[in-house]
Amino acid sequence: MIIGAACPLASRRSSPYIHAVNKADRPDDPRGASRFNEEKATDALRGAETPDLEAGIDAIRNVLRTLPARPGVYRMHDAMGDVLYVGKAKALKNRVTNYTQVARLPKRLQRMVAQTRSMTIVTTRTEAEALLLEAQLIKRFRPAYNVLLRDDKSFPFILLREDHAFPQVRKHRGARRAKGQYFGPFASAGSVTSTLNALQKLFLLRSCSDSFFSNRTRPCLLYQIKRCSAPCVGRISEAEYAELVEDAKLFLAGKSTGVQARLGKQMAEAAARQDFELAAVYRDRLRALTYVQGSQTVHSEGLGDGDIFALACKAGQMCIQAFFIRGGQNWGHRSFFPAHTQDVPEDEVLSDFLMQFYEEVPPPKRILLDRDLPEAALIGEALAERAGSKVEIAQPQRGARRKLIEQARRNAEEALDRRLAESTTQGKLLRELADAFELPEPPKRIEIYDNSHIMGAHATGAMVVAGPEGFRKNAYRKFNIRSSITPGDDFGMMREVLERRFARLEKEDPDRGGGEWPDLLVIDGGKGQLSAVLEIMEEMGVQDVPVVSVAKGPDRNAGREIFHMPGGREVSFPPNSGLLFFLQRLRDEAHRFAIGTHRQKRAKSLTTSTLDEVPGIGPSRKRALLMHFGTARAVKGAALEDLERAPGISKAMARQIHDYFHPGS
Repeated sequence: MIIGAACPLASRRSSPYIHAVNKADRPDDPRGASRFNEEKATDALRGAETPDLEAGIDAIRNVLRTLPARPGVYRMHDAMGDVLYVGKAKALKNRVTNYTQVARLPKRLQRMVAQTRSMTIVTTRTEAEALLLEAQLIKRFRPAYNVLLRDDKSFPFILLREDHAFPQVRKHRGARRAKGQYFGPFASAGSVTSTLNALQKLFLLRSCSDSFFSNRTRPCLLYQIKRCSAPCVGRISEAEYAELVEDAKLFLAGKSTGVQARLGKQMAEAAARQDFELAAVYRDRLRALTYVQGSQTVHSEGLGDGDIFALACKAGQMCIQAFFIRGGQNWGHRSFFPAHTQDVPEDEVLSDFLMQFYEEVPPPKRILLDRDLPEAALIGEALAERAGSKVEIAQPQRGARRKLIEQARRNAEEALDRRLAESTTQGKLLRELADAFELPEPPKRIEIYDNSHIMGAHATGAMVVAGPEGFRKNAYRKFNIRSSITPGDDFGMMREVLERRFARLEKEDPDRGGGEWPDLLVIDGGKGQLSAVLEIMEEMGVQDVPVVSVAKGPDRNAGREIFHMPGGREVSFPPNSGLLFFLQRLRDEAHRFAIGTHRQKRAKSLTTSTLDEVPGIGPSRKRALLMHFGTARAVKGAALEDLERAPGISKAMARQIHDYFHPGS
């Protein structure tokens, strides 16, 4: 039986009234979103499925018999139990009743009602609470008939840690668990990097890890190039460093005028003392601050912290442009293209987008929109409850803020034009690809595979995914090669990658209804790689997925690639072919991702030690052993008596270490 799923919002308040009725006989699976994904949703919206409309209406009427007229959230399920739609209501009974009046519903909702076989109801205390819960459930289940924010990548922040005497400044992405102050969101990693570079130039804050910091005996290169004050070796006192930290906080909060005045005063005092070297340092920092102010400040007097959103619509697609302003500084902008917007009013799309967007991002004090939303007051109330402070939602009519809105709208229109042009070109290329490789239809999901290693060391496999809308980076996968591979055995690596990939597909989507199965596999290699892949797939019983391998042409020249297909057929394209460029981009993206994964693994291995594998050896004992013996190799070769003399190492631990490295002794 499906039951109303518990959620963080509900657990923070009094237990809501949970109503479950007429459910399919299977558990509520939070992974339903992955099985009922966008490909299935697209088919449903186009009317590919034609369930019985009367059965759907009957299922809804069964729920209405016991439905209260209270605020809450409702979920509609299909016959398989997958979530079709999540909605909220001020009065549940009134809202759900509307779905039984089919003639008044748009075609999209009529198809949804026809697929509905059960519902789950969760009541809340207020409509604002229902709005928050709705956003949580949409993010969790990703229903087919809800507007979806299709950007799964989290936003980067700058973290100024406060759990160390000399706080570290660094980029942060993900859950905010570390103790410190978070500044963001930034629109991109590039925006964070440029701001961090400015912080290093201006305030000389450390960016190194605690372990690196504690093991320094002399300043690193960042000190030499005036990007760090070298607190690790005592070149600056704790009090002086704390002043730099406070200046950095003021800068990030947009209060850099006082910092600028203080730097100017310090420069003048150093020059008066004829300490011209120190005066030059202050001068350089002052110049850097002036440059950053000029490049980041936008025409936003009095805005302080705020986000700006504008929506553009054309040819059935929508784009929402977001500007992030913090402390009067521009922290970047990003374009979003929500999914499932067909036949949905623009105001509803923007409202749903805002609630899903602020599910992960802390709401600012002010949100500026290019239109007046009917539920603006309710959205503001819900976001204020999440932020713990008042959130203003406004549509500026004049002045500097209106100019910001117009700028955002112009960017939204331009981004949508680019998107439409790219999708048209992409669709044409996919049709050409289907003709060239004899596919039944243009592929919706292309998976490209590559391996990377150095003489078999740190071997990794990589899979990238492309489709009608370009690369789907949230679907990329890394594979750490687990088995013992002979150095240079690319066939063995590819075998492990594909076996793991298709074994997971068979487990999670055996009926191939979730859209996760590829329509085409592209392998980097020649005839040998193609034969090996076909053999692996035949062993696994996967014989209906087309495979193509890309071999470098004569003299390994780009533009002369040969594409091998099952049965011995070979295909090549003219050097100026658009389809060839497209396939080269697919291969190069897989190559880039594989090499990047390999480099990360190799870099990580350089910071690890054989002592990390010894049971019972933590950071303190590891440090003590290295300080006593000098190297991990010396610890490995040490006699039992020498290990017992190491500080902090008991006789039992010394025996354990010795037995680990000398199991036969």
